[in-house]
Amino acid sequence: MIHETAVVAEGARLGEGVKVGPYSVIGPDVEIGDHTEIGAHTVVEGITRIGRNNTILHFSSIGTAPQDLKYSGEPTRLEIGDGNVIREYVTIHRGTADGGGVTRVGDNCLLMAYTHVAHDCHLGDNVVMANGATLGGHVHLGDNVVVGGLSAVHQFCKIGEFAFIGGMSGIEKDIPPYVKYWGVRGHLYGLNLIGLRRGGFPKDVITALRDAYRIIIQRSGILKDAVAEVEALWPDIPEVMKFASFIKDSTRGIPLGEEEE
Repeated sequence: MIHETAVVAEGARLGEGVKVGPYSVIGPDVEIGDHTEIGAHTVVEGITRIGRNNTILHFSSIGTAPQDLKYSGEPTRLEIGDGNVIREYVTIHRGTADGGGVTRVGDNCLLMAYTHVAHDCHLGDNVVMANGATLGGHVHLGDNVVVGGLSAVHQFCKIGEFAFIGGMSGIEKDIPPYVKYWGVRGHLYGLNLIGLRRGGFPKDVITALRDAYRIIIQRSGILKDAVAEVEALWPDIPEVMKFASFIKDSTRGIPLGEEEE
C-alpha cells in the first residue's frame, strides 16, 4: 500500500493496512499504526508515533523540528493517538527538551486545513481545530474543545474541556472548561450550552454550572472568595468543582465575562 514514488526510510515501522501516497516521505524513526492513511506529498519525520485508523491528507508536515530558538537537535517526540483526521497543509511539531520533550494529540480529533500545533502542545480527545487555527508552544487543550477558524492561542495557555472558542479570536489567558469565548483579547460569553447538551450533560449539572459561572465570572468581588463560595455550594458535582479548580489554579488568569447570550 506504499506508492512507488513515496520514500520510506529504513527503520520506519508501518502497521497492517497502512497507505502512503505519492511523493510522501516517512523518516527512519516514525511508527505508524494499523490502517492509517498518509496522503500525497506529506512529510512525517522525527521520533513520531501515529496510532491506528488516522487519516492525514496531502501536503501536511508532521513531526518536524520545533520553531524554538532554544532547540538544538535534542531527541524529542510527537505522539498522535487513534482515529484522527488531519487535513491538508497541517503542521504539527515535536516537543522541546525544556517543555517536557513531547507534543501529544489525543484520539478522534479533527484538525482542519492549515492548522498549526506547535511544540509541547497537548490536545485531548475529540478536539476540533477549524481552518487556520494556530496554537503557540506549550498550549494544553482539554477534551472536546472547539477552536474556531483563524484563531490564535498564546504560548502556555490552557483551555478547559468542552470550551468553545469563536472564530478569529486571540487567546492570551486561560479559558475555563464549559464556556464560550470570542474576540481579539476577548471575553467569556456564558456556558457552551450546545456543546454541553450534545455531550449529554444532565440538566441539573448544566444549571449548577450556569449558577457557578454567574457567581465567579459575572459577580464583582474577590475572585478567590467567589471560587470558595462555589466549592462550598456544589461539592458533590464534579463538573462544578473542575470549573472552580481550573480558575483557582490558573497561572495566566482568565478573561472577563460579558452577559450571557
